[in-house]
Amino acid sequence: MRRDVFQAIADPTRREIIGLLAQQPLHLNAVADQFDISRPAISKHIKILTQCGLVKIRKQGRERFCEPSYDALSEVAQWTLQYRHFWNEKLDALDQFLSKP
Repeated sequence: MRRDVFQAIADPTRREIIGLLAQQPLHLNAVADQFDISRPAISKHIKILTQCGLVKIRKQGRERFCEPSYDALSEVAQWTLQYRHFWNEKLDALDQFLSKP
């Protein structure tokens, strides 16, 4: 089952995992060591991130390294862009209204 990227980033733990991997690729145990939840729970989060295309797993010897894959985030960026324009226009109009004597 292909998961939705929005579903993946809705969870704060998964967002934090993406942030960690943005700094450097990490093996699964190193990711799990950063959280106060079980390793199986971290594996489940990694699986969801992998299914939606935000994380790639690379095997190196016996280790499995997690690396970020940002292509799926472009979908989120495009979606939020429409709201950025909307709010910029509204806030500019409010600024103009409040600046009137």
